Amino acid sequence: MVFGWFKRTMPRGLYGRAALILIVPIVTIQLVVSITFIQRHFERVTQQMTANIVLELNYVLRLIDGAASVEEARERLEPLADPLALRLVLPAPVLREDARRFYDLSGRQVIATLHQSLPNTRAVDLLDDQRLVQVQIDTDLGLLEVGLSRGRVSASNPHQLLVLMIVTGVLMTFIAYVFLRNQMRPIRQLAAAAEAFGKGRSVAYRPRGAIEVRAAGAAFLDMRARIERAIEQRTLMLSGVSHDLRTPLTRMKLGLSMLDPSEDVAALEQDVAEMEHLLDAFLAFSRGEALDDPESCDPAQILHRVVEKAQRAGQPVAIGLVEGQGRAMLRPMAVERALENLISNAVRYGCRAEVHLTVTDRAIRYTVEDDGPGIPPDQRSLALRPFTRLDEARNQNKGSGVGLGLSIALDVARGHGGTLRLGQSDRMGGLRAELVLAR
Repeated sequence: MVFGWFKRTMPRGLYGRAALILIVPIVTIQLVVSITFIQRHFERVTQQMTANIVLELNYVLRLIDGAASVEEARERLEPLADPLALRLVLPAPVLREDARRFYDLSGRQVIATLHQSLPNTRAVDLLDDQRLVQVQIDTDLGLLEVGLSRGRVSASNPHQLLVLMIVTGVLMTFIAYVFLRNQMRPIRQLAAAAEAFGKGRSVAYRPRGAIEVRAAGAAFLDMRARIERAIEQRTLMLSGVSHDLRTPLTRMKLGLSMLDPSEDVAALEQDVAEMEHLLDAFLAFSRGEALDDPESCDPAQILHRVVEKAQRAGQPVAIGLVEGQGRAMLRPMAVERALENLISNAVRYGCRAEVHLTVTDRAIRYTVEDDGPGIPPDQRSLALRPFTRLDEARNQNKGSGVGLGLSIALDVARGHGGTLRLGQSDRMGGLRAELVLAR
């Protein structure tokens, strides 16, 4: 329980934790040294100064004890008051008990030393006037009250030492902060570059800072270059295959058009059309994020454009709840294609579909729901794989695709630093597909 509270209160960022590692030892050392030194300084010096006063008080008590009456004792004490800088009252009103402020550390030592050195001490008052010490001592002729300056029994606060320690601590903390900021800046730049690349954006980055940070930055640049080359090679390969297959496919379509109509020719034309559809799907999947570059977009406008296109095509889709607003850096054509695939799947396997939009500070969430049969939970991860069709889970009466719709949507989501989640629609009973994009 204690560990959980401690972990929740600690800074979560590396900058805050590193600052804590540097600042806490400095502050702790300053406090420990200052408290230890001041406490010992106050205790020892105060004890010695109070012991000197005890010598004078013992002399005063001997004079009082040697007097036959109070008047005689007063006559003996009167010549000593000014030279010793003491205020002597005999007899004196009784004080209740020892009194001092709770933070008066030297006062505690003064009271302890007086009681220990003068057993007849009844009370020591340090509360009424911080600049004055009032001591009451029992004598044979009554209660004696001695008033003296506080500066004679305890050392004053070492203000110069405290000021010097505070100034030094602040200066060292500032130096540590500047040093820490310079060391953390390359790490934050690397994190920003990695985050941008995870969202599908490539920002300029040059390794800086310590050797370890430079090594991590260089490894990131190599990784980013390899991923970009792999994506480019995949795009070129699939585009080339799709392009090369279109030539013999066109010759087949031309040859079939010159034949006399028959059932066999119609079947072949259907096979050719299906092959052409497959090539189009392969080409769309291979293009990935190469359609456009990231730009500032309004997610709501993208939603309305996609739904309007679907409605013009006769698809039963409507816009549902729209929460939040704002702009974000997106690839609009890629996002539109992902939404079109989700809507196409929804209306293919269901009778109607609804699209919802939620915009937050950290993410954009498009939710497509339908009233179809849905996808069982144990097959949802399989449905996201490329070229996978769940024939038993979906309604095939309305046609089937090539198994790339959800894969393309997932690829677009990952290119924007997000994901695609499949679930059960509580409102419509069918599939719920959430396209989550990072802002």
